[in-house]
Amino acid sequence: MSFKVRICAALIVACASLAPAPAQNLTPLDYLPALKGDYFVLNSTATKHRYHIYVRLPESYEANTNRRYPVVYLLDGDSLFPILATNHLFLTYDDKLPEAVVIGIAYGSFMPPVNAREPDFGERAAAFQTFLKSELLPRVERRFRADPTRRILVGQSRSGGFVLYSAYADPDLFWGRIASNPSFPDHRGLLFGDPKEPARSDLHLAVVTGTKDLPPVRAGFLEWLRAVEPKTKPWAFKAIEIEGGTHAADISTAYRQSIRWMFAPKP
Repeated sequence: MSFKVRICAALIVACASLAPAPAQNLTPLDYLPALKGDYFVLNSTATKHRYHIYVRLPESYEANTNRRYPVVYLLDGDSLFPILATNHLFLTYDDKLPEAVVIGIAYGSFMPPVNAREPDFGERAAAFQTFLKSELLPRVERRFRADPTRRILVGQSRSGGFVLYSAYADPDLFWGRIASNPSFPDHRGLLFGDPKEPARSDLHLAVVTGTKDLPPVRAGFLEWLRAVEPKTKPWAFKAIEIEGGTHAADISTAYRQSIRWMFAPKP
């Protein structure tokens, strides 16, 4: 064996010795109790895309075996799940909000084509809505003690625009919706018209804007808000402005203010 070949072989062995051993049955979220719950992969026939579904279960879930819980579905789960799943835990402590099952719908990457948020929340929104209605929600409600009458959909930016699309296209699908700094370039025709008439009379829609949001996003949102505020709405409606709020960093504040309003005792 030549000297050059021996050096190459030695480098291969050295690199192999530095490579981490494959994890065996490792579920690291089990060691983060604020995020402890479940995880599964769902390959959608509606969108032809793969989703990573993260589940945070309430602290009382194992003890209260006869109880069904509200379910919060977080779009852009790659970023919103670790933020808002833990945030909801603190809201049950401090604001006495009901415990909830929190679902993060994630892609597994921030980069397209693995991350398909733009088509899902834009041109193929109808297919993504079918994925939610026909594939994900039934799977969650079979697998967990979820209250199907108290589903909540949450989105930010483009996914916030999808929350509005969902409200107009299929209002009965979710009891509550939260759209934070929504951007909806693909849905203007729908959102400046009239929503479908729901069968339910207990629906909620909260929309949030930060005064320091990206100027084009805020301008488009305020144009829509001016158009819809005078109209009779088929849901309880709350418009929230966060002074100094930016495009993404105030999502916890947007969530807290919206969901507190949603669960507040009705007069």
